[in-house]
Amino acid sequence: MTGTGPRRRSLTTSLALVAALVAAIAVLVTGAVSYPLVANASENQAREQLASQADIVGDVVARAESGQGASGLARLRTVLAAEGITVQVVRRRGPQPPVTEADVAVTAGGGTVSDVRTTSGGRVFVEGRQVSDGTSVFLVQDASVAGSQTGLALRRLVFALLVGLLAAVGVGVLAARRVVRPLRHAAQAAERLATGARDVALVPEGPAEVASVSESLNRLSAALATSEGRQRDFLLSVSHELRTPLTGITGYAEALADGVVSDADVPATGATVLAESHRLERLVADLLDLSRLGAADLRLTPVDVDLAALGADAAAVWSARCEREGVLFSARLPNAPVVVRTDPLRVRQIVDNLAENALRVTPAGRPLVLEVRPEAWGATLEVRDGGPGLTDDDVLVAFEPAALHERYRGVRQVGTGVGLALVGRLAVRLGGRAFAGTAPEGGARFGVALPYDAAASSAPTLGA
Repeated sequence: MTGTGPRRRSLTTSLALVAALVAAIAVLVTGAVSYPLVANASENQAREQLASQADIVGDVVARAESGQGASGLARLRTVLAAEGITVQVVRRRGPQPPVTEADVAVTAGGGTVSDVRTTSGGRVFVEGRQVSDGTSVFLVQDASVAGSQTGLALRRLVFALLVGLLAAVGVGVLAARRVVRPLRHAAQAAERLATGARDVALVPEGPAEVASVSESLNRLSAALATSEGRQRDFLLSVSHELRTPLTGITGYAEALADGVVSDADVPATGATVLAESHRLERLVADLLDLSRLGAADLRLTPVDVDLAALGADAAAVWSARCEREGVLFSARLPNAPVVVRTDPLRVRQIVDNLAENALRVTPAGRPLVLEVRPEAWGATLEVRDGGPGLTDDDVLVAFEPAALHERYRGVRQVGTGVGLALVGRLAVRLGGRAFAGTAPEGGARFGVALPYDAAASSAPTLGA
């Protein structure tokens, strides 16, 4: 896929960067929280260790004073000096800083000294114990020795955090690829749909939100295939309907041109050609109106219209048509005027299309009814017949172009579906609703509900 827009970062890269950023923030927060905890723990550990060593040195000093371990005390001093620990044995007076006379007094009274002090050389730990009456031992250690342990612990912590950061980035990259893979497949499927492929089928995968994209594309592919199939059938049926009058016109015109038609038959032949021409003109006009409705540029001229009078005019025409076909026509019209503000030309177009559709499927001897009913919100125009009727599924698609033609082609007499599609869209443009259902006469019921004023209100949606 190519494009001329700015180069965009891929979703995989973006998700990986987000994962890395989140992991880095988590590492920084963890480090910031852990540093004082680690430092404090290391210091406490160093002081506890120094306290234990003070107890040991006190025992050694006590044995040395009794003449049992003088050499042991010297060796212990050497070992402790290697760890930065200074040992002071104080007999009543004369301590060396940072040990004070107050410390000696505390230990002389049987107490212990455990303190952190600041000297000119830095912070030190002081631990003091009484060895015997008049003798105390003090251990002094530079806090920087404990700091070295803290640094070691922090280095280990940083290493662990960096390992965790790298692992989080790796997992983020893998997760991003897993999330993006079905989206990439969906994008490829959309490209195939755009190029005309209709056999697109995706396996929903990934998180629910991502899987829903694949499911939506599958539904879109199926809907496009169905819609385009209907369009093909619609064009085929329209082509057939156009070809029928054209064939008749062409045949009679050739007969007239060749002189095959006698002078006595010329008027009848001309009438036939004219009738076929009107039929062709009516079909082309319906097609044009349907396309204009789809583009929302069909012009309407709303005026106050008496639907009872309009129904009477239509009844006069269709009663004669039905009589020629042997169909029993009846009109049920209100005695009082039913005035609505609408376009009379388009309303009559609706009535004629519904009557044409009903007459096509109604056998001789069966009824065809035109009814106008006043309603609280406007009026209903309805055409019912005694033909084969509609199923519940037929009602759902009755006003879709070629839907019924596709279902019943070759089964019963059907038109192209242009008329019913035009009725449905005209009704909406007039502010009303088209409806279909089962007629009490045994066949189908088609009609429109028109409000008193399309600019101020709309008719309710009517069911079957």
